[in-house]
Amino acid sequence: MKTDITQYQDENLTNIYNTKTTNTAIIKEYGLTEDIVRNISKEKNEPEWVLDIRLKALKLFYELEDPNWGPDISYLDINKIATYVKSIDTEKRKWEDVPEDIKNVFDKLGIPEAEKESLAGVGAQFDSEIVYHNLEEKMKKLGVIYTNFDVALKEYPELVKEYFTKIVPLTDHKYIALHYALFSGGSFVYIPKGVKLDLPLQSYFRLNEKGSGQFEHTLIIVEEDSSLQFIEGCSAPGYNDLNLHAGCVELVVKKNAYLRFSTIENWSKNMLNLNTKKCLVEENGKIEWIMGSFGSKVSMLYPLSILNGENAKCEFTGISFAGIGQNLDTGIKVVCNAPHTSVVVDSKSISKDGGICTFRSNVLVKKQAKKSKIALSCESLMMDSISRSDTIPVNTLNCDDVEFAHEAKIGKISEEAIYYLMSRGLTESEAKALIVRGFADPIAKVFPVEYAVEMNRLIDLELEGTIG
Repeated sequence: MKTDITQYQDENLTNIYNTKTTNTAIIKEYGLTEDIVRNISKEKNEPEWVLDIRLKALKLFYELEDPNWGPDISYLDINKIATYVKSIDTEKRKWEDVPEDIKNVFDKLGIPEAEKESLAGVGAQFDSEIVYHNLEEKMKKLGVIYTNFDVALKEYPELVKEYFTKIVPLTDHKYIALHYALFSGGSFVYIPKGVKLDLPLQSYFRLNEKGSGQFEHTLIIVEEDSSLQFIEGCSAPGYNDLNLHAGCVELVVKKNAYLRFSTIENWSKNMLNLNTKKCLVEENGKIEWIMGSFGSKVSMLYPLSILNGENAKCEFTGISFAGIGQNLDTGIKVVCNAPHTSVVVDSKSISKDGGICTFRSNVLVKKQAKKSKIALSCESLMMDSISRSDTIPVNTLNCDDVEFAHEAKIGKISEEAIYYLMSRGLTESEAKALIVRGFADPIAKVFPVEYAVEMNRLIDLELEGTIG
């Protein structure tokens, strides 16, 4: 079975990710004003309560300050960003109905093939709008909802209202306010009580227009005794103009439910990736984050899990790779808010050619979270003397009756190991690649098979310096 970009691993994937369309945008808005926000809402024919959220968020964006920590993003000028780009008239239910130039990009990324062979449903977004969405009929008969978030606002308003902006509030930070003012596209997933999906759902987000922004919103609700695997992929072609991604993910995992949320982000190196993800977990529920961060000029991404129920669990497995001109500031945040909660974190990062990787962990254990167990492990590999890697843990324990372990390792690639491998007939570049793959292998094994192959190929391209 070949899905996603694995079928092209013998080609130079740079050509795939740099594919641009000739499709002429129907609507293109620059900047952030009340008129633009109202125009977006009008274009989508949204109910008044949604416009109210957008206008409140607009006001907050101009009131809130930029983050005073992490990478510098002061050069971002929202007036130079195309904040809304619509390329086609309507979302399609049949792949053959998608315009050819857009379809060709997704065909090369393997989206239709993935749907046929290994997925229960697929959504594909191009710039600001979903261009294709489909769910297997047998999933619909089980009561599963998987649709464009814009559609969900109209077709399931009461269900969306119950959770929308409740997990990630408008006041969270400046760029989530920006998101709520401009959000467009994304996915809505509802898994009814007792439904366990054997096949994953996948959404793919493509930001294709130069100098533009993407602000998709994903809301997933997994009811009691249910389970779901959700996969999202992200990519963009390389341009000289600055692009912006400020998406948002809100997740709810009910009692005895399970959600695995996997992400491969392969943005081009002109991208500011300011993504926000949060999950609420109830009693005996489990959230599993699996994340690969490649590409982008700057990434700031710290998924937050709030463990509200007894025996709630969070597992995080992630890898990031920063090359020249990249500053990837990523990590994990967890709130243990009940007894017997469990947190396991395994993070790895690789930096080369002056790239910067920073891992931040912020764990808050409330006084009521007795008998909880937290284990954090982060490892960093620097390929040369000009690269940088930092680990910044912040742990607040308000309860004595917990088990807490934190391990961090930062080191340079071993010259002795390179020499040994070269003495066995490998070139220096082959030896380095083998060491890096070995370092990343424990993370790759956790990804779905197709994405593990993609991740290894992306690592190869990063080592060759051919991405972005």
